Amino acid sequence: MPNRIDETFANLRAKKQAAMIAYICAGDPSLEATEAIALALERAGVDILELGLPFSDPLADGIVNQMAASRALDAGASVPKVLDCIRNIRRQSQIPIMLYTYMNPIYRYGFMRFLEDAEQAGVDGLLILDLPPDEAGSNPDFANSSPLRRIRLIAPTTPESRLPIITQDASGFIYYVSREGVTGERAEVVESLPEQVATIRKHTQLPIAVGFGISTPDHVRTVAAVADGVVVGSAIVKKIAEWGAEPDLANRIEALVAPLAKATKGA
Repeated sequence: MPNRIDETFANLRAKKQAAMIAYICAGDPSLEATEAIALALERAGVDILELGLPFSDPLADGIVNQMAASRALDAGASVPKVLDCIRNIRRQSQIPIMLYTYMNPIYRYGFMRFLEDAEQAGVDGLLILDLPPDEAGSNPDFANSSPLRRIRLIAPTTPESRLPIITQDASGFIYYVSREGVTGERAEVVESLPEQVATIRKHTQLPIAVGFGISTPDHVRTVAAVADGVVVGSAIVKKIAEWGAEPDLANRIEALVAPLAKATKGA
């Protein structure tokens, strides 16, 4: 069965356009709001939805996304409820969905059960923050034929000698973290980005998406000129926190993201 992530990147590559990837935390401020925001993001022009699976100790996340996870957990979000949320989104949308998560919630749920249930719910890919490829290769739980795409992270500090190891079993796309540290908005895009993306391209034919610190249309245009996808997260999550109690939350997020999505297409 074709994978939605693969199809999206193939279609955009044929048009010489970059993918707009939007991150939100599932369950923030509620799972019902997440469903509405997901559909609003699609209307805004988002190509791939990155849903955070809320976890109590999100070490790779900055304060904005940490607080989003905390709000989601306080509102009752859990792995089964997030999968139900995705099922509800799937009744109205075929937007590609990837889950951004840590290993702890998956292992508590049951790894093989999680892969099966996530696939059945309509998930297309997984980005597991604390799963090094070295560990994945030595654990029999990971040697399975799940069609979920295994998205891998590469950081600015990753030595080039490790790139073949990281990319060899990756699928879907490579997520390049453009800055050291945790997630969060930044004032500028790093100047060395073209060189860093070119280095990664020497080791994989997968699309390369760039995230961390991207928050304006100008940022998006700069990144889209060298990468296959642009990830915007904290800038959206920050506004969800600010507008969470507003009845028109989803519409506000749609208006916020639309200019960013247009920027990935050269507008």
